Amino acid sequence: MIGWIVAALAAIVIFWGLLTYNGLVRRKNLVAEAWSGIEAQLKRRADLIPNLIETVKGYAAHERSTFDQLTKLRAQASANQSTGDLAARAQTEQQITAAIGKIMAVAEAYPDLKASANFQQLQGQLAEIEDQIQLSRRYYNASVRDFNVMIQQAPSNIIAGWFAFKPADYFQIENAADRAVPKVSFS
Repeated sequence: MIGWIVAALAAIVIFWGLLTYNGLVRRKNLVAEAWSGIEAQLKRRADLIPNLIETVKGYAAHERSTFDQLTKLRAQASANQSTGDLAARAQTEQQITAAIGKIMAVAEAYPDLKASANFQQLQGQLAEIEDQIQLSRRYYNASVRDFNVMIQQAPSNIIAGWFAFKPADYFQIENAADRAVPKVSFS
């Protein structure tokens, strides 16, 4: 009788361990899926940037440093993508967002540019992409939260420790200065 009880308890513990392990794997894959959603939107934005720059360039040739910075950041984002460094990629993408904000601010100073159908179309596409990036970031961060909670919460933390599950990083702004609205001067 005691043998059956011990066997039943062992089976329950093994079953719980398998369920917990599978839950961790599922959440880890949700984090990876969420990151791929962010990357898809970032790729769409990166593909749109050259068109945006060329459209605005003709109107605001003296803003060359902003265009150059955005071009360099786009190349840096591509390099970060190949290394797999999510923190560096997130920081670069935040800088790209700030640079795009500067270009949009420059565009405000040129009524002809604002009236351009091409610019308006690009601006609309960019706004849609930025919304999609924001939604993707929220989904990613929610997936990271669920995964990290499961890793840290007892008793699943035991299985997470045995199989070396590590917490995922949130997609967030690291530098408080990047949260500030960019200042654009026309001097």
